[in-house]
Amino acid sequence: MKNRRTIGPKGQVVIPKEIRDKLGLREGVEVIVELRGDEIVIRRATPPVEDYVSYYRATYSKKLKREVDVKRLLEEERLERAGLHRL
Repeated sequence: MKNRRTIGPKGQVVIPKEIRDKLGLREGVEVIVELRGDEIVIRRATPPVEDYVSYYRATYSKKLKREVDVKRLLEEERLERAGLHRL
């Protein structure tokens, strides 16, 4: 998918909407900009696993009302899949 864009006065380039939608890029999502030879590569930053809740809260439009204990949720899921969930 190729799109020709013009660099603005502040060095900004608009990423086409169809590309943003396909990659889930919206305001606040962190990207990585790399120089590879004579090409500029822009890719979505991958959050560290242990910081997923912070990443989710920073990038999702609706804010969580309370902190989510991801480790507890994963443990509950593991126990449920093993047939050991609590009633």
